[in-house]
Amino acid sequence: RTALAAALLAGGVLSANSAMSADAPLTLGVFPRFNASESTTRYSGIAEHLGQYLGRTVILVTPRDFPSFWKGVEERQYDIVQYNQYHYIRSAAAYQVVAHNKEFGRSMIAGAIYVRKDSGITSLTQLRGRTVLFGGSEDAMIGHIAVAYTILKAGVKRAEFKSQFAPNPLNSVIGVYHKQVDAGGSGDGVLEQPVMKKSVNPDELTVLAVSDPLLHLPWAVKRTIPPKVRESIQAALVSMEKSEAGQKILKAAYLSGIGPAEDKDYEPHRRMVKAVMGPQ
Repeated sequence: RTALAAALLAGGVLSANSAMSADAPLTLGVFPRFNASESTTRYSGIAEHLGQYLGRTVILVTPRDFPSFWKGVEERQYDIVQYNQYHYIRSAAAYQVVAHNKEFGRSMIAGAIYVRKDSGITSLTQLRGRTVLFGGSEDAMIGHIAVAYTILKAGVKRAEFKSQFAPNPLNSVIGVYHKQVDAGGSGDGVLEQPVMKKSVNPDELTVLAVSDPLLHLPWAVKRTIPPKVRESIQAALVSMEKSEAGQKILKAAYLSGIGPAEDKDYEPHRRMVKAVMGPQ
């Protein structure tokens, strides 16, 4: 960990003042919503900001895949973590939510089912016998769980359509665009991502249905962190949009802000999870 901190400091992720702090380093883990390189580019500024605000080293960790990331969560390797809503629900005994993302000016996000305009698919019931490519693994809150919940609500049973999983929410829509599958599950704002505008022609796609809106991606802190430190972490995150310097950091992360959050904000997510994944 000491070697990693030194390497990140050399790369500009940690400030000199925080690196010299006598307090133990904190680890910020970010789930692989994007590839490791993209995640590092987006979140290094936030790690540095947290380090300066707290006066201690904050080490940014961006795992390459979901299994390695989730292993870190289960082993409580991260003091601070940014992940999806389902991850938080599963880890709430060990982590306490303190904040949520604001993206493209919104605190809420919904799952969306995308089809090609020339597919002839105009209703969810037409997905019977077809293939749906969900964005991410089975534990993807928006790209899978929210989308599957919406399909089930329309009266289409899980056994009535074929399920496949893309590496991430972006790839599910790209798969639809290239006619590899009939429909794709992702976030309702996925076409606004800069990388998507380079990969597809949005005019050839349409949104078939949208799920109920949900509070955006959570930020959580390990429950063993002292309350005063947890409160400082929350303050460091939610205050960023109030300063010019903080806004620049958020812009680099493609965030419009970070707002406060608490456990009860994720009850709607829990209801969706129970319906799709079962009572366990």
